[in-house]
Amino acid sequence: MSIFIQNGTIINEGLSFIGGLFVENGIIRTISDNPSDFPQLREKADEVIDASGMLILPGVIDDQVHFREPGAEYKATIATESAAAVLGGVTSYMDMPNNNPPTCSQELLARKFKKAEQDSLANYSFYIGASNDNLSELLATDSRNICGIKLFMGSSTGNMLVDNPQTLDAIFSQVHSLIATHCEEESIILANIGAAKKRFGDEIPISMHPSIRSREACIASTTKAINLALKYSSRLHILHISTAEEVELLRKARLQSDRITGEVCIHHLWFSDSDYEKYGSLIKCNPAIKSSSDREALRQALREGVISVVATDHAPHLLSEKETPYLKSPSGIPLVQHSLRAMLELVRSGVFTSTDVVRLMSHSPADCFKISRRGFLKKGYFADITIVDPNKPSDASTISKCGWSPFTGFSTTVVHTLVNGVPVVRDSRLTGLNSSLPLSFDD
Repeated sequence: MSIFIQNGTIINEGLSFIGGLFVENGIIRTISDNPSDFPQLREKADEVIDASGMLILPGVIDDQVHFREPGAEYKATIATESAAAVLGGVTSYMDMPNNNPPTCSQELLARKFKKAEQDSLANYSFYIGASNDNLSELLATDSRNICGIKLFMGSSTGNMLVDNPQTLDAIFSQVHSLIATHCEEESIILANIGAAKKRFGDEIPISMHPSIRSREACIASTTKAINLALKYSSRLHILHISTAEEVELLRKARLQSDRITGEVCIHHLWFSDSDYEKYGSLIKCNPAIKSSSDREALRQALREGVISVVATDHAPHLLSEKETPYLKSPSGIPLVQHSLRAMLELVRSGVFTSTDVVRLMSHSPADCFKISRRGFLKKGYFADITIVDPNKPSDASTISKCGWSPFTGFSTTVVHTLVNGVPVVRDSRLTGLNSSLPLSFDD
């Protein structure tokens, strides 16, 4: 199968130009900014897509999603959430291990890969989860086939907290794969919950969330992770950084080691603590959304390259679950379908440039995880391509199984999504085609 995409604005590796791409058998064969090449390429193609007035982008790579399968299929599955992903221009994802049962063994990991092979519309990889007693399973991980090891240094959905100091030392000293950390100090959080219960009883207001899952908890845990990584020269990737102080910790750490990187999530770039009054528990997440000054520090860190990756931490729950009282309401926001459009909205408001968006959501995740031949529009690379109409408004309806999102309408529309050269989304609708593959990683 061959496709020629013509007349769109190609955004790739800091450049923006009107051009065309010729795709054959799932691979990008030609990229041209010369209109005189187009007639021959059109003639060769089985299909021509006219992208006039549209943006042609490398597909988004999301390094942190929770698709809830196995164990919570009533609110999300690999099939439903990967469909939401490709509708949002996400062509590859990395799914977290806090399932039921937790994906803490090679056997359970293999089951998830098998399920994705059957059901996923986007390319996929899965983290294996660390626990206080599964070091042998972590050491058996093949970093050429697995995106990394997920280490919960703070509890979250699934309760996979690793808090044994000897275990942490062993993981950072012996594991050679990428270690992706959720950094919140549990003892600080528990003390904050205790103080809030004394003050409010069981009726803790949602506005207390950033005080309970506090900046101090994030800073303490991130400091611990960085110190361990520097001590053992570990490959550390700090997930969902949420405070200005953590930005500075990362900045200093990267002066000592280029093996330490960071990620920030869409909701920490979009909302601030002033939004709890409007959205309530719908924006309850871990780590908590914090102040507008923290949000600005995160945005600046992305512009400067201190933080290299933007992801979603897509974490669906039923609306009926989210609307329960604070202590019962689960943390997490569904947004994999909306992440690219949200970032392009921030381009429209002057926060980022379109080349920033491509760097942060496609290029840098590919570089960070050493993903083989993805994340760029390059000759010889897999044809994971997202085509966006920047001037066609779209609503915020979501097809995630949970059926809701706190995000509102956008000024842009994802029109076409190609996964390995196959249009899985055409004219903003699923085609029913499936060409997904497991991600592979370079040494």
